[in-house]
Amino acid sequence: MAFSWDPARYLGHADHRARPFHDLLARVDADDPDLVVDLGCGAGNLTALLPQRWPDARVVGIDSSEAMVDRAREVADVELEVGDVRDWPARGLRPEVLISNAVLHWLPDHLELLPALAATVAPGGWLALQVPGNWHAPSHSLVADLAARAPYDEHTRDVARMVSHAPEDYLWVLRGLGWEVDAWETTYAHVLTGADAVFDWISGTGLRPTVQALPEGLRGEFEEELKQQLRAAYPERDGVVVMPFRRVFAVARRP
Repeated sequence: MAFSWDPARYLGHADHRARPFHDLLARVDADDPDLVVDLGCGAGNLTALLPQRWPDARVVGIDSSEAMVDRAREVADVELEVGDVRDWPARGLRPEVLISNAVLHWLPDHLELLPALAATVAPGGWLALQVPGNWHAPSHSLVADLAARAPYDEHTRDVARMVSHAPEDYLWVLRGLGWEVDAWETTYAHVLTGADAVFDWISGTGLRPTVQALPEGLRGEFEEELKQQLRAAYPERDGVVVMPFRRVFAVARRP
């Protein structure tokens, strides 16, 4: 089921969302690439950092959301285009650095797609990916459980489910291609303010497909019920809420 993005809402926690990107990029040891591609560039605030890292490179950002690309054009001095990650291998470009930050989990079969993406990287080049890995955390499990109940279930049963895998799964796929691979996971303890901070976070990302699948008359009811459950799961203490968030990384170099 298609859904739309709201760049302003997504950027509401931009500093927290940027931490995995910086950790991912820190493991990419490319010196002077000619072409750097950001698959799923989103609102462009992180893509804008790539010319700072590689000032002589041609940087291209691609995202499937026109709204996100429009926002990216305001902040990122790079080439930007609307496109689907699945179509990237057919483009015929050969980047020395291919980045996919918080994107592949939207594609349920991305582990099967990974070799085709990797095949586009130039010899000696780098592939760097990061995906959320906290589907069993209350921030996500409560959404799924509530959406599976009446009266919401008849509207949400066809909502796309996000999927990611263990670090070793990405490692074995890329090692099977003969690449050198560094794969790991990190759980960030995000310190947020406001009793509904976790709801605010997920409403900019993973919650959107579910809410947009509901008719207008049910959306407010669903959101209020979810807020109550999230407050209980992530209690406010000393004016802040702590949300643990697990993420999975893989950085690989093609021989």
